[in-house]
Amino acid sequence: MEMYNDYNFGGMHFIEWILWAILLFWIFLTPNNILGQRGKKDSLLDILKKRYTSGSITTEEFKEKKQIIDENTEN
Repeated sequence: MEMYNDYNFGGMHFIEWILWAILLFWIFLTPNNILGQRGKKDSLLDILKKRYTSGSITTEEFKEKKQIIDENTEN
């Protein structure tokens, strides 16, 4: 084991370089939504559709709110 005492690679031992490489790989090269925090945000229309399909708003409310969203997104 004494032959490894003087083997430093840029101030760190080989095991430390491997750990850093694994950490950087995990952060930058894994899928973006692995933690569920970088997922795509739902648009207002998506949220409205979910509320309509779950039954929390009526058809009339859905149509009114959809028209408002459509008018605001045109501008």
